[in-house]
Amino acid sequence: MHTQTFSTDQKHRIVTQTLDVPPRLLLGPGPSNAHPRVLAAVGMRQLSHLDPAFIGIMNETQALLRYAWQTDNELTLAVSGTGSAAMETAVANVVERGDVVLVGVIGYFGERLVEMASRHGADVRIIEKPWGEVFEVGEIYDAVKEHRPAVLMLVHAETSTGALQPMNGIGEICREFDCLLVTDCVTSLGAAPVLVDEWQVDVAYSCSQKGLSCPPGASPVTFGPRAVEKINGRRQKVDTWYLDTTLLRSYWLGDVRSYHHTMSSNMIYALREGLRLVAEESLEARWARHRATAQLLWDGLADLGLACHVADPENRIPSLTTVSVPEGVDAKAVAGRLLRDYNIEIAGGFSKLAGKVWRVGLMGYNSRPENVLTLLAALKELLD
Repeated sequence: MHTQTFSTDQKHRIVTQTLDVPPRLLLGPGPSNAHPRVLAAVGMRQLSHLDPAFIGIMNETQALLRYAWQTDNELTLAVSGTGSAAMETAVANVVERGDVVLVGVIGYFGERLVEMASRHGADVRIIEKPWGEVFEVGEIYDAVKEHRPAVLMLVHAETSTGALQPMNGIGEICREFDCLLVTDCVTSLGAAPVLVDEWQVDVAYSCSQKGLSCPPGASPVTFGPRAVEKINGRRQKVDTWYLDTTLLRSYWLGDVRSYHHTMSSNMIYALREGLRLVAEESLEARWARHRATAQLLWDGLADLGLACHVADPENRIPSLTTVSVPEGVDAKAVAGRLLRDYNIEIAGGFSKLAGKVWRVGLMGYNSRPENVLTLLAALKELLD
């Protein structure tokens, strides 16, 4: 019997050490440090994606997601991917080629919605505010009345600026003019009030690695009845197979589940545990904790002579604060020293706010007074 031999290229066969991850305190715009219970859950033994035990875990995860979203939406699930995958899921499923889509841009992630909607063939119209400001409800009304969109897209918590868009009254406007309301809640879910049904939001999406304190990779999205009706009546197929909810719902819903793709069971374990922590604490208590921790940070920054980029505290995201960089201070150098000398990660601004702000995240498990005091002490040493 002839035995085939192979000659292999050895240049990439490097010798590595056992993985040793530095002990960072993640106080940037995400990810946040995962809760210890979440880390324990993600390390549990794997199950197959159609194992009845795993289907039961998926069902529990959906119920907990409905609590976090404050919705009764049946089509509530987690997509395999980061928050950007959830954003694409929202856009791809409710936008058809030629649809007029109105996007309210108050920062970078509004611009990303513009880009995604354009790639999916929408006739995109834009209204804008300076980065750090939010829309008044009257401005939204006038724009919807003028453009008559099929879909209005707004960022609830704009991660690039730290601004929190008020949502009261906007759902009613969308119903008056028969358009869907899509809302980016990537930085607000689990940290600030998100009331999908009360606000009459038709589609909302988020991520796992911020307010829910999980690793990135399983991102929540919810579709209301009006959105499902539009999806069911599409003239064309959803133009991404992987994120097509007409296929995904056969995996997430019903007594008999159909294979779509191999979901990471371990990521769903993590998300379920993060959501369990939300439910155990209660949304009301969790929102109050984030607000109190943010106020402690804002007061401490003022004591150091530092100002928040978003002037009105009511329009600040409690889990993400943008800090104006003082004149003459190298923003990148300060963030670099925090990481190198203190093992604390914060982020700088980018695009229009590059070099002008630091972004400080106090999200989920990390929204605790001791983390605020640790950061303030380090900043005081660096800026004195």
